[in-house]
Amino acid sequence: MNNNETEKKHHHARGRFSGRIGYVLAVAGSAVGLGNIWRFPYLAAKYGGGMFLLVYLLLILTFGYVLIVSETALGRMTRKSPVGAFAKFGKSFSFRFGGWINAVIPMIIVPYYSVIGGWVIKYLFEYLKGNSAALAADDYFSNFIASSGMAELWFLIFSALVFIVILAGVKNGVELVSKIMMPVLVLLAIFVAGYSVTRPGAMEGVKYFLIPNFENFSPMTVVAAMGQMFYSLSIAMGILYTYGSYLGKDVDIEASTKQVEIFDTAIALLAGLMIIPAVFAFSGGAPETLQAGPSLMFITLPKVFASMGFGGIAGFTFFLLVLLAALTSAISLMETSVSTISDELGWNRKKSCIIMAVVMLSIGSASAFGYGIWDFVTIFGMQILDFVDFLTNSVMMPIAALATCFLILKVVGLQTISEEIERSSKFKRKKLYGFFMKYLAPLCITIILLSSIANVLGWIHM
Repeated sequence: MNNNETEKKHHHARGRFSGRIGYVLAVAGSAVGLGNIWRFPYLAAKYGGGMFLLVYLLLILTFGYVLIVSETALGRMTRKSPVGAFAKFGKSFSFRFGGWINAVIPMIIVPYYSVIGGWVIKYLFEYLKGNSAALAADDYFSNFIASSGMAELWFLIFSALVFIVILAGVKNGVELVSKIMMPVLVLLAIFVAGYSVTRPGAMEGVKYFLIPNFENFSPMTVVAAMGQMFYSLSIAMGILYTYGSYLGKDVDIEASTKQVEIFDTAIALLAGLMIIPAVFAFSGGAPETLQAGPSLMFITLPKVFASMGFGGIAGFTFFLLVLLAALTSAISLMETSVSTISDELGWNRKKSCIIMAVVMLSIGSASAFGYGIWDFVTIFGMQILDFVDFLTNSVMMPIAALATCFLILKVVGLQTISEEIERSSKFKRKKLYGFFMKYLAPLCITIILLSSIANVLGWIHM
């Protein structure tokens, strides 16, 4: 009786979404981040354009769906963040490890992600001042990130914005901001994409991005699309467990997941249409310009904008859009981190935020200084930020996803997950869910993990 009362009190004190729309926009906000806007277009350009897009869409509708539904159902079932969700089914080391690896990933990602968010604010500020020509200069970006003090300042400004939203709580902070930012983000994306595809010479880029050419297919197309799907859908970051735990039992998990898939895919498509045709028109389709990697956003695009009429306005609008996307994702990562600390230590939101502020300052400052005063520090030949990105995305996230698969297949059972989903959903993709979870998910995740490590060790080249 006592335990039940405590449990009820705990549930009562826990943040909640007002309903499905709030949840969908928060998860979509989390999914739609820098991963969609700077990572997706350059991977699509590098691994076959339309072919990459086709593989990515197939993966989202199958593999991505299975993992989103699994994590959300476990979160709602247990009413816990990842550590508590795993601990609900067992107290041994393997359960503690599975919960903590899911929980620690956002704590490590949000500091370096906020450094990149700081870069975005800096560019937005410069466009606002009318400095679009300066931003297009060859060495502008490298000089900026090498000046540690400036990189640190903008990182702190971005971090402060994230903490303000988190301190406001789930309904008045995370949900409210997502409800405002996501529609604005979509409208801005449509505007920039429309501007981009109407540039002279841009239609070749549109064809390359939208029409699959089977000659461009390679096994790495699948591996890269799978890795992007993790990053893009917020899988294996503890976010979906946490947001699932804020869901009412009457919210349709399957319909919500479908809406998240649509939202995420639409933004990825718009991001591709914003960037690939513009760069195509600018470079005449030169592969090395398109495949410039993360620098595409900070080095190539300012050059593209500078070469356009109204380039300053296009640049400002684009970086405003990227800032909104970066903020919604960083807020999700921070919310998950704060929720875990609060659940595990029994602390209130303010105290938990203080712990995360210390983590942010430590990892974030190291990442910001890694291109400047600490540029002599490299791990496996990578700067600090690049290494932390590799460690979380290519090593820890696949391990976290494998832990979730293991928990469902060996402990919770597919039947229990089905029952949780069927409380509020028809579960139309039940057969697909069972087949993927049993036979394909663990295998696919293992392939991502091994190929990423082999790539860093130089055994294969992705």
